[in-house]
Amino acid sequence: MPLSEDEQRILSEIEAKLYESDPGLARDIADTTIYTHAYRNLKWGLLGFFAGLVMLVLTLQVAWYLSFAGFVVMLVSALTVERNTRRMGKAGLDQITQSMRAAGLRDYFGNTSSKMRDRFKRDE
Repeated sequence: MPLSEDEQRILSEIEAKLYESDPGLARDIADTTIYTHAYRNLKWGLLGFFAGLVMLVLTLQVAWYLSFAGFVVMLVSALTVERNTRRMGKAGLDQITQSMRAAGLRDYFGNTSSKMRDRFKRDE
């Protein structure tokens, strides 16, 4: 059921007041999608997988239990990647690849770093 003209006007006023009072929050809300959390966990899982692989290879001749620990890190990370990929589904992966194509990979990661800088500046 579509919103009436009056309801749309009220919603636009609320949105404008949000942008005036806290533009950082409004930007964060506009950039966040349903798949953001799963995508973040997916990135951490991939990073953990490669860290476990490096640990496995580097400690293979040192001690078998350290290599086994690297294998366990890889296994847990692979399960995390699989679970979050399923959670995102095809629609989530399509949305993320489309947004990365539209903004460009450098712009995408640059936006993330500027968000982190803004977040730390707010805490000070």
